[in-house]
Parts: sequence; C-alpha cells; structure tokens
Amino acid sequence: MTGSYRIGAPREAVWAALNDVDVLKLCIPGCEEIEQTSPNTMTAKVVQKIGPVKAKFDGAIELLNIEAPASYTIQGEGQGGVAGFAKGAADVVLTEDGDETVLEFMAKAQVGGKLARLGSRLIDATAKKLATKFFDNFHNHLTGTDPPGD
Repeated sequence: MTGSYRIGAPREAVWAALNDVDVLKLCIPGCEEIEQTSPNTMTAKVVQKIGPVKAKFDGAIELLNIEAPASYTIQGEGQGGVAGFAKGAADVVLTEDGDETVLEFMAKAQVGGKLARLGSRLIDATAKKLATKFFDNFHNHLTGTDPPGD
C-alpha cells in the first residue's frame, strides 16, 4: 500500500507530530493507549473492527533508519488474542513544498489467525480506510482544518 498526503504545515512540525505520542493517540483510529518506552520504541493498545472480527491489539512499534526530519521506517507488530496478529512496516518520507509538507509512505503488512481468513480484499480495504482516517485526523490536528477534498 502506498500513499501521498499534503499537509499544511512545515516539515519540522509534521516530523515533531509524527513522533509525539499524544498526537498519535488522538490520530490513530481506535487507539486507547500509547506510551514511549525509549527514544525509538513505543507500545500501544488499539481496538479495531475488521469485517465481523473486533479485536484489541497490544502492539510494539519501533522506528528505524531515522533521518530527521526527512524520513524513517516505522515497524510494528500487534497481538489481537483469538483474532490473530498483525505486523508490518512503512517507509515514511517528508518533503518540503513551500509552507506545506508532502508525506509519502510505502507500507506492507501481514496478518494471521482469524484475520487471515477474512480475505485480502477486506484486509486491504480496511487498511486503506484506517490510513485515510489517520491522515485526515493528523492533517486536521496540525492545521485545524479538514483535509483537501473533504
């Protein structure tokens, strides 16, 4: 999955927000808790409904290949009990464009357990919906406005 989002804020502000657990908690759909455990790691609890399966994921997140404030790789894994597991990684690149920032990402994910039986179309559609919701929330938080196109 790939995506590109234009955010009406300077790159340094976008970078700072992407690394702020309080901002992430507000923007990640279903996030109940997120905690910084070291400069490059976090833990989180997120509740998601994917098709007929609702699960509470306990996850670990690690930031790798950090080139502040331009790019990093975010890698995570979550256990959802009987629902199964999800793990994945995303390369995130921030590019300055005047007073705005273009955020591009390329992500890949893997699921197991009951989630894997739901089918790749449903998983892909849910992942895209969650990514769009996160970036809409993130844009709104940084700018106080709705993202373009809404």
